Amino acid sequence: MEVVDQWENALRDLREVAALLELPEETVAVLSNPRRILSVSLPVRMDDGEVRVFEGYRVQHSLDRGPAKGGLRYHPDVSLDEVKALAMLMTWKCALVKIPFGGAKGAVVCDPDRMSEAEIERLTRRYTAEVGIILGPEKDIPAPDVNTNPRVMAWIMDTYSMNMGYSVPEVVTGKPPEIGGSEGRFDATARGVVTTIREACRVQNRAFAGSTMAIQGAGNVGGNAAKLAADLGSSVVALSDVNGAVYNPRGLNLWAVAARVLKTGSVLGTPGCEEISNAELLALDVDILVPAALGGTITMDNVNEVKAPIVAEAANAPITPDAEKALFERGTFVIPDILCNAGGVTVSYFEWVQNIQSLLWKEEDVYKRLEEVMLTAFYRVLDIGSRRGVNLRVASMVLAVDRVAKAIKARGLFP
Repeated sequence: MEVVDQWENALRDLREVAALLELPEETVAVLSNPRRILSVSLPVRMDDGEVRVFEGYRVQHSLDRGPAKGGLRYHPDVSLDEVKALAMLMTWKCALVKIPFGGAKGAVVCDPDRMSEAEIERLTRRYTAEVGIILGPEKDIPAPDVNTNPRVMAWIMDTYSMNMGYSVPEVVTGKPPEIGGSEGRFDATARGVVTTIREACRVQNRAFAGSTMAIQGAGNVGGNAAKLAADLGSSVVALSDVNGAVYNPRGLNLWAVAARVLKTGSVLGTPGCEEISNAELLALDVDILVPAALGGTITMDNVNEVKAPIVAEAANAPITPDAEKALFERGTFVIPDILCNAGGVTVSYFEWVQNIQSLLWKEEDVYKRLEEVMLTAFYRVLDIGSRRGVNLRVASMVLAVDRVAKAIKARGLFP
C-alpha cells in the first residue's frame, strides 16, 4: 500500500513548477519553508474531571501577499507535516483566486467523535488562548475545516474578543450569521466545486444535466455538492462517509440520505440503496467522481480502477502526484484542489471584508461574486494548461506560485 507523504508531495509540486518558471533558488528556498510554526500543548479538563493534554499546531506558510488564512481541523491522525502541506496549499489557493491572503493551517490531535460538546468547547478556547499570539484580523484568520464548524469558530471569536476586551468578528470566518458570518458561506466550497465541474463538462462537450456523479464524503462539502449538483440535473448515484457508501445506479434520493444521516449519523442504511465500500465508490463507472473526504485516497495502488472521465478534487490533496499524472496521461480531466475547492476561502475573504467594513452583503451578491472569481480562475488555468501542455494542477501551480514569487520580489528581503 502506498504511503502518502503530503509534505514531500507539496515540496515536489513546488520544485516542479519552480523549474518551469525558472525561479531563483533563493525564492524556492523561501517558499519551501513555512514562515512560522507554532506547536502548543493544550491541557483540558474533561467531563469526568480528568485533565488530558492535547497537541495543537498553527502553521503560517506565507505572509507575502497578506495575512495568513486557513482552516482548523480536529482529527486523531493529523500530523505536523500534514499541517505544513495544507498551509502551503492554502498559499497557492489564495494566490490562484487572487485574494490578498497568505496560507496557514491549524490542527489539534484529538478525536471529536469521542468528546462531548463541552469538552470540544474547552479544547477550542484553550487552543485559541495558546495560539492567540499569532492570530488577528491583520495577522492570521482561521476558518472551519475537518471536524470544525461555525460553532467552533464562534468559540474562537468569543475567546479572542474576551482577551482583547471588545468584539472582533473579523478574526475568524465561517462564523454563524448572528455574529457576523457571511450569507452564502455554508455552501461556498461546494458551490465552487459544482461551478468548476459544470465548466469542465462544458469544455469537454459533456452535458452536466443528466450526468452521473459519485461523491466520496457526505460532510459539508460533499453533502452540499450533492444537493447543488442534483438541482442542476446531475444524478448523484453514490455518496459515502467514513463507514462506507450507499449506491443506487438510478440516482440517490438525497432527502432520504439526509434523513438517515440526521437519525443515525451515517449514510448507511438508507432505504432503497446498495451498500458499498469507499474503495468501490472510487471505481464506479460514472461521468464525474468527486473525492470530498481526506487526502491521499487515490494513489498508484488504485488509480487504474478510476473510470470517471472527470475527477473533481473537492478535498485537499485526495490524489497523489503520481496518480494524478497517470490520470492526465490517459485523458482524465482532473480539476485540482487548489482550484476546485477554492470557493470556501473566496467567500471567507468576502466575510472578512464585510466584517472590517461593518457591512452585510446579500446572498445573491455573494453568489454572483463567487461565480465571477471561480470562472476567472478556471479559464485562466485552462489557458495556461493549454499553452504549456501541462495538466491543470501544474497550470494552477504555475499561476499561483508565480503570483507569490512576484510578491516576494516586490517586497524584498528584510532587513
